[in-house]
Amino acid sequence: MVRLIRSLFAFLLGIAPLLATAQNLVAPEDARAIREVIEAQIDAFRRDDAARAFSLAAPGIRKTFGSAENFMEMVRSSYAVVYRPQSVAFEAPVLIDGEILQPVRMTDVEGRAWLAIYPMQRQADGSWRTNGCQLGRLAGVQV
Repeated sequence: MVRLIRSLFAFLLGIAPLLATAQNLVAPEDARAIREVIEAQIDAFRRDDAARAFSLAAPGIRKTFGSAENFMEMVRSSYAVVYRPQSVAFEAPVLIDGEILQPVRMTDVEGRAWLAIYPMQRQADGSWRTNGCQLGRLAGVQV
C-alpha cells in the first residue's frame, strides 16, 4: 500500500499541471466531504488542536501514532507546510484503483510551493478520514 501511494505520488507530481483539466470521477458530494475533512484538519493544526486533528485521521494512522500529541509532534516536525500553510488550494480529487487521492497545493512561510497528496479512507459510517499525506516540493516560489 505504501509503495503504491509513493508511486502514485510521483505520478501525480509529474502530472500536477494537468490535474485541473482531468475528468473528475469522484462524486461531487464525496469531493466536498473530503475537502471539508482536510480543511478541518489543517484548521486544527493551525489552532494546535491535537485532539481534533487526530480525530480526522484514519484508524490506521491513529493506531500508528498512539496519541494525539504524538501525531501533532510528527506533523509539526516533519510536515511544517501542512502544520502552518500560508496558502492552500485544492485540486480535483483523483480516483485511482478505487482509492481517492486529494491533491492540495500549499505554500510555506517562505513562499515555497508544495503539493500534498492525501489518500482518503471512507469509514463504515460513510465519513471520510485522511489516510496519510505525501509531500513534494514544486518548482518556484508563490507570491
